[in-house]
Amino acid sequence: MQNIKDAAAEFLATKRIAVTGVSRTPKTHGSNNVYRRLRERGYQVFAVNPNTGQVEGDRSYPDLASIPGGVDAVVIGTRPEIDGDTMRECAELGIKHVWMHRGPGAGSVSPAAAVGHKLMRLVYAGHVPKQV
Repeated sequence: MQNIKDAAAEFLATKRIAVTGVSRTPKTHGSNNVYRRLRERGYQVFAVNPNTGQVEGDRSYPDLASIPGGVDAVVIGTRPEIDGDTMRECAELGIKHVWMHRGPGAGSVSPAAAVGHKLMRLVYAGHVPKQV
């Protein structure tokens, strides 16, 4: 696996990034912070939440396949028990840049990360770097 600096640089070189797990209650979820920071830094970001059509004042998509034009990268900010589904969807859609956000405890990091390393060119499991 790449070191965090190189992994972050490669990930942040993309421009269209989806963030899964963006919540309707922004003060309670780290994915919202990641989503806002990427948006503020000029990235074209897409919120993914199958339970609502809008988060952070922006349209939300039920899954990655629903995002018009697709994305180059994904930050997975969902619970570990559902991140495997997102990893499979990334693989099916050919998305090779995936960052599994580590929040409190294991965050989104689960055994699906090992699968991701085999299927994709870059998967990083850990805290989102300060550059975001």
